[in-house]
Amino acid sequence: GYKIVISNTNNKHSLGSSKYNERRAQCDQALALLQTRLPQASCLGEISVVDFDANSDVLTDPIIKNRAQHVVYEDDRVIRSIAALEANELVAFGKLMIGSHESLRDLYEVSCSELDIMVEEALKIEGVLGSRMTGAGFGGCTVSIVREDAVSQFIEQVGKNYAERSGLKADFYVSEIGDGGQEIIL
Repeated sequence: GYKIVISNTNNKHSLGSSKYNERRAQCDQALALLQTRLPQASCLGEISVVDFDANSDVLTDPIIKNRAQHVVYEDDRVIRSIAALEANELVAFGKLMIGSHESLRDLYEVSCSELDIMVEEALKIEGVLGSRMTGAGFGGCTVSIVREDAVSQFIEQVGKNYAERSGLKADFYVSEIGDGGQEIIL
């Protein structure tokens, strides 16, 4: 009863390799500091939320702390998302999508006003379970889970409001939800 709607902001990605490299360096710096207490961690993805919260005081630079918090909590959201999908809990999955966008916007700072507008407008539509930016950020697309009977309203209303607020015309792509990749046996 739901569709995935990809909404293209038509704001060209303004992500330079410098911003990607900057985020990477900030995460590396956070990891090095956290390893003073958690030497077994070879990457931020190996640090649990509990361990991060108990040891994040070593991250005295608020930007470095935000970057690491995003990565650690995002990994946790992914794990919880898998469990929600396996339990067919789409509402819970949608909330995790929203949390992901908020973290990408506020902690990792890779969103932009156009992506934020698109998500804000999507979440105003009854029947939208979740919405978030997708890809590298700084422009590009959002992905939303939309109740099938709300897709037309979503495209019309989000498109209209996005154009009014951003000055750009969005494109929308409706996708079926399938079983994903599978082994083909001949």
